[in-house]
Amino acid sequence: MKKEKYLLSTPMLDLKTESIQALVKERNWGQLNSFNKIGAAYDFVRNEIKFGYNASDDLKASDVLEDGYGQCNTKGTLLMALLRLLGIPCRFHGFTIDNQLQKGAILGYLIPLAPKFILHSWVEVYYEGKWLDLEGFILDQAYLAAVQKKESNREGPFQGYAIATTCLMKPEVQWNGNSTYIQKEGIHDDFGIFDTPDEFYLKHGTNLSGIKRLLYRVFFRHLMNWNLNRIRERY
Repeated sequence: MKKEKYLLSTPMLDLKTESIQALVKERNWGQLNSFNKIGAAYDFVRNEIKFGYNASDDLKASDVLEDGYGQCNTKGTLLMALLRLLGIPCRFHGFTIDNQLQKGAILGYLIPLAPKFILHSWVEVYYEGKWLDLEGFILDQAYLAAVQKKESNREGPFQGYAIATTCLMKPEVQWNGNSTYIQKEGIHDDFGIFDTPDEFYLKHGTNLSGIKRLLYRVFFRHLMNWNLNRIRERY
């Protein structure tokens, strides 16, 4: 495998941007071994970048870092940029998920405005000679714990609140050298593997267009983020 192509900077993976470079330097992540480099970047994106809805799926990594929040696609872009800066090969795997798993995270009356099948992705990281799937970084621990508390009587498979997992109380979200998942059970279409998110969005576009995209950017996403914060605070 030629690892070089999985370490490249791109317009979306703008790992040469000062803010991303400064973060890695300040945290001294470059001094860690591969396992802990992945873990440090993963835990940062998972918990210090809160689960939330950005203006678009195809934001640059530095824009996601500046926002301080993101969802599967945008948090994944930031994670990829950090991993590549740390010398960890990674790539993009694109999917769609059923919008029904967003119920609860997205207010019910907004669900019909979303596509039936929403663009989704996870990051694949090359570690110890194999590719691993990283998806469990999407939800910050505070939000996940709030949903677990709210749904404490639920056992077995669970879908809702941006979660689709075989076990709500013990989802596979911790980095331990294996794949991690939090929405895997909601996947509908598999678009395959791409070297970069830039290639994927060039081919498949983003989730919304036209007037829906405009309304989402200026109004609806703020309602959605308000709802996520309400869940965190209430539970």
